[in-house]
Amino acid sequence: MHPKLILFDEPTSALDPELVTGILETIRSLADKGMTLVIVTHEMGFARKLADVVHFIADGTIVESGPRIAYLSIPKARGSADLLSRYPLTLFSAPKNRF
Repeated sequence: MHPKLILFDEPTSALDPELVTGILETIRSLADKGMTLVIVTHEMGFARKLADVVHFIADGTIVESGPRIAYLSIPKARGSADLLSRYPLTLFSAPKNRF
């Protein structure tokens, strides 16, 4: 199997803390090998290190999108800033090979 991309929906939710690190290392390894990834996550530290593009989704709608650095440093949408200060649910993609 040679997928063009992999989708992850909260890959670390409901895991014991000791398992989270292994999952995140596996995802990082896939990104480092050039795999395109789309990830829904609450792991904002991980998103800050891995994502190329961040999409903030609220009520099923993309409210804000942007490069990782700009978005995670200075969100523009009010809801984005409020949620980032708490427990954000963010979809981020780490495309190494663009479609």
